[in-house]
Amino acid sequence: MRRGEEFEAAVRRGKRAGRPTLVVHFAISGEEFPRVGFVVSKAVGGAVTRNTVKRRLRHLMRDRLDRLPRGSLLVVRANPPAASARFEHLAAELDSALERLLRRRESSTGGQK
Repeated sequence: MRRGEEFEAAVRRGKRAGRPTLVVHFAISGEEFPRVGFVVSKAVGGAVTRNTVKRRLRHLMRDRLDRLPRGSLLVVRANPPAASARFEHLAAELDSALERLLRRRESSTGGQK
């Protein structure tokens, strides 16, 4: 995801699930392939730290893209504790947030994907 309108759509109109190291915003927009964007602010750390966190999150999301329904817009926003979080902890928190959002979506659509 690269355009500001897509980020805005996911953050403003989507559902949100927060964890100590990250916050995930999820919305459905159209029927194209899922899109994922990352927000890692200066509050997380310097440029090297921010890029490391972004690379870790991008790597984690690659393995989880198949879980997302078509037309998904997903924004993963890193919180400051993400800078010092172990890779496994970051993966567990991302899984937890995604499960919560997808479970909430299934219950609101009656189990249809």
